Amino acid sequence: MKLRGRSIRKLMPQSTHRELAVYAVFLVALCTLTLGMVSSDRYYLHKVMSQVFVEASSSEDSRIAFRSIKSRDDFWKFAEGPLLDGLYGDKWYNNITLTFQHNSSHTYYENLLVGVPQIRQLKVHLNSCSIHPYFRAAVKGCYSHYRYGAEDRTDFGPGNTPEWKYSSASSLWYWGSVALYSSGGYKFTLPRSKQGSLKKLEFLRQNSWLTRGTRVVFIDFSTYNTNINLFCVIRLVVEFLASGGALTSSHFYSVKLLRYITYYDYFLASCEISFGLFTFIFIAQEAVKITKLKKKYFRSAWNWLDLLLLLVSVLAIAFNIYRTIEVSLLLKKLLSDPHTYPDIYFLAFCQVLYNTTIAVTLFLAWIKILKYVNLNKTMALLSCTLSHCAKGIFGFSIIFFIVFFAYAQLGYLLFGSQVEEFSTFQNCIFTQFQMVLGDFKFETIEAADRILGPFYFITFVFFVFFISLSMFLAIINNAYSAVKAEFEVMSSQGFQMKDFGQVSEHFCDFLIGFKIGGVLSYIT
Repeated sequence: MKLRGRSIRKLMPQSTHRELAVYAVFLVALCTLTLGMVSSDRYYLHKVMSQVFVEASSSEDSRIAFRSIKSRDDFWKFAEGPLLDGLYGDKWYNNITLTFQHNSSHTYYENLLVGVPQIRQLKVHLNSCSIHPYFRAAVKGCYSHYRYGAEDRTDFGPGNTPEWKYSSASSLWYWGSVALYSSGGYKFTLPRSKQGSLKKLEFLRQNSWLTRGTRVVFIDFSTYNTNINLFCVIRLVVEFLASGGALTSSHFYSVKLLRYITYYDYFLASCEISFGLFTFIFIAQEAVKITKLKKKYFRSAWNWLDLLLLLVSVLAIAFNIYRTIEVSLLLKKLLSDPHTYPDIYFLAFCQVLYNTTIAVTLFLAWIKILKYVNLNKTMALLSCTLSHCAKGIFGFSIIFFIVFFAYAQLGYLLFGSQVEEFSTFQNCIFTQFQMVLGDFKFETIEAADRILGPFYFITFVFFVFFISLSMFLAIINNAYSAVKAEFEVMSSQGFQMKDFGQVSEHFCDFLIGFKIGGVLSYIT
C-alpha cells in the first residue's frame, strides 16, 4: 500500500519560516524588555533592608529584633530601639554625627528616607466573642480574632489627635497570616528626628495605645537609593493573636518607579513599543484565523495557547500604561511634603503586578516555541504520546487526589494542633507534596501521636508514593510504547518520518481514534 505524503500534509497548514523568524524577533524584544528592567540590585537592596529592620537588634539587652516580638511589650522595645536606629542613621562608623540637607534622614548611609514613617493598628471591640456561662463570672470581657464586623472604630485614649481616632481609607486590604485586614485604623506618623520619634513612642506606650483588642500593627515607610535608582517600600506587620502571642511578617518591594533616566532606559522603552506593536499584529492574525476557521479554530490546543499569550500580553501593556500614568500623577504629589507619609505602597503594588504579568507573558512565549519545534519527528512522537494518555491521566488524577485529600484531612485532624506543617489544611497539602518528593519530618509526626503517626506515614508512602506514582509512570510508558509502535508500522509502509512533524497535531487526532489498518485506509 503506497502512502501519499501530500494527503497528510493537507491536514494541517505548515508553519512557514517567515512566521518563525517574526516570532523570534518578538521573543528577543520581549526577553530584552523583561530581563533589562530587573537587576541583582533589587535583591541586594532587599537583603540590606532586611538585615537592618528584621534581623538586627539593638546593642542594649532590653531591645529585641523584629522577629523576636511575642507580646505588646516586645513591640515597644523594638519600636523604640532597632526601628529608630534603622530609620535615623545619624552617625558614621566612628560615631561622628552626620548632617544632611533639608533635615532629611538616611537609612544605612545610602538610602534616603522618603517622607516620614506611618504606624497603624486595627482593633476589635469588647465582647466581640461569646463567653461560656461557666466562665462569665470569672471573665469580664473577651476579644475575638479580627474580622471586619468585629472591628472597633470608637475613639479612645487621652488626646484628640489622629492616633486616638479611627480613620477609614480606600486603599488595598492586607492579607495576613491570620486574617484579611482592612485599610483603615488608628494611625500616626513619626517626626523626622530620632529624638522626636522616641518621645512620641514613649508617650503612646505610657498611655496604652496598644490594647487587648489590638489585632495587628503595620509599620510602613519607604526609602530611595539614588545610586541605583530604586525605591524600597517596606511594610512590617505584627499580628496579635486572640490566643495570645504575636506573629511577625515583613514585605520589601524593591521597585524602579522612575523608569526613564538613562539611555539604556530609553532603549528599553523602544522594546516596550515593539512589544506592543507585535501584540497588536498577532491579535489581527488570530482574528483572521478565527474568522476563517470559526469553530475549528478552538479545537487546537496551540490556538488556545496563542489566545492566552495575547490576553496576558494585553494585560501587561495595560498595567504598564496605568502604572506609568499613576507614577507621573501621584509620585510628585506624594514627595512634595517631606513631613507627611507618602503612600507609595499602592504604586509599588502596581509595579509588582506589572512585573508578574510580564513574567507570565515571557513564560508563555517560550512555551509557544514548542509549537515550532513540533515540526521535528521526536516532538511529534512526544505530542502523540501526551494525547494518547490524556484520558488515562485524567482518570488517574481523580483517584489520586481522592486519596491525597483524604490523607490531608486525616493529617490535619490528627496533628493540626501540635505540628506546624499540619496546622492548616493548606499546609497539610503542601507537606504531603513534600513527602512525595522525599522531604519529610517523621520525628514530629511520631511525637504528636506514637501510634497514628507512624500508621499515617507508612500507609501514605505505600499508597501514594509506591502504588499511585507507579501507576502514573505505567500509563505514560504504555502510551509511549503504543504510539512508537504505530509510528514504526506506518514508517514501514512507506510513510516518511520527516512528515510526522509536519502533521503531528492532526496526525495524532486520527492515530489515536483508529487502528493501524483504519489509519492506513484513511490516509490512502
